Amino acid sequence: MEVGFLFDIALILLSTKLLGMLTRKIQMPQVVGALLAGLLLGPACFNILQESSMISNIAEIGVIVLMFSAGLETDVKELKKSGLASFIIALMGVLVPLAGGYLVAMFFNKGADTTTVLQNIFVGVILTATSVSISVETLKELGKLSTKSGNAILGAALIDDVLGIIALTVITSFADPSVSLLVILLKILGFFVFCGAVAFLFYKFGRPWLDKYKKDLRRFSLLAFVFCLLMAFISEYFFGVSDITGAFVAGLILSNNKKTAYMQGKFDTISFMFLSPVFFASVGLKVSVDSMSMQILWFTVLLTLVAIVTKIVGCGMGAKFCRYTNLQAAKIGIGMVSRGEVALIVATKGAAIGLMVDTFFAPVIIMVVATTILTPIMLKLIYKYQAAHQAEPVIESALVERHQEKNQIELLTQQVVNMHEDMKEENAKKSGMKQ
Repeated sequence: MEVGFLFDIALILLSTKLLGMLTRKIQMPQVVGALLAGLLLGPACFNILQESSMISNIAEIGVIVLMFSAGLETDVKELKKSGLASFIIALMGVLVPLAGGYLVAMFFNKGADTTTVLQNIFVGVILTATSVSISVETLKELGKLSTKSGNAILGAALIDDVLGIIALTVITSFADPSVSLLVILLKILGFFVFCGAVAFLFYKFGRPWLDKYKKDLRRFSLLAFVFCLLMAFISEYFFGVSDITGAFVAGLILSNNKKTAYMQGKFDTISFMFLSPVFFASVGLKVSVDSMSMQILWFTVLLTLVAIVTKIVGCGMGAKFCRYTNLQAAKIGIGMVSRGEVALIVATKGAAIGLMVDTFFAPVIIMVVATTILTPIMLKLIYKYQAAHQAEPVIESALVERHQEKNQIELLTQQVVNMHEDMKEENAKKSGMKQ
């Protein structure tokens, strides 16, 4: 039996955690540390590890669970309540980066054939992504999450995720050139009709079955995982829609029931301990600097600049349409800049189905890291500027309250775990003294 993969996994888990702790200590997201671990271990630096089929399969499950968790965390009720303003901001924050990414890619990847055009559009699709978790952490630190701009960022980010998934669904469905446009559109339509039917059946039969149980049971998480994997399989196999889209929709269907928080806690544990580190490290393992010519370096710089500018301009324009002030529009645009894990998920999926040019993968990783690092810095600078000129009133919002409640639950859970560990240590010491 080949046991080398056990060492590989152990090395990935240890290195991603250590570097994640290091980046957290210098006030950067832990996802940056996990990416750096993959880059250091892979062909880009020390070439200690190479991507294997085992790592790829685990990473694929990891990305499915990440998207399923994203769906679970999405509050459909708040999505409806977030209003027209959030929708316009999100829509502009998708369309402008989509166009900007396509134009940059077209300049470096010339060609009029269908494959080349789809590859260039896919770069734009990557730029539509937003990872709002970075902005939320920064806004909480600054005490600005409950402001008008903070609420707009949260609402727009929710809708941005859904629009991004739709864009990904459409572009990946075109990946097979042998299939006609009509067939593709019918398959996408069929997929959403199927999802609607599944959602109806869950709310009719599944939700009442869950609600009748007064306590949380482990079978709920197991059945949720089975449902997630089945939806991912069905979407890809029968409808030609990306498996991560199926996983995201599965999460949306199961969200907002009485057992959602319990399910989310279980998935967070397995994702944190095993699946997410392997996924982020696998992204770093794919990067090779051998193909980084001067032209690709220029592409990297331009892609990063376009990624920053198009989000600020697109979301800022959307905010101005909705009568936000210039300063509020700028804050909303900056808050949507970070691409984080969402862009990595999209890029990885594109690479797997041939929509990502190989030489473009390293620039995309650099762009993700750059936007993830720069977003909190820019947010702090603009709020510092605002503090010197004008104050933004605090407003009440169910969306913000939900995020704060979730953080309080996580904090209380951690405190209970710590107390349990302290009690175990104390009991072990007492037992030792008696002996």
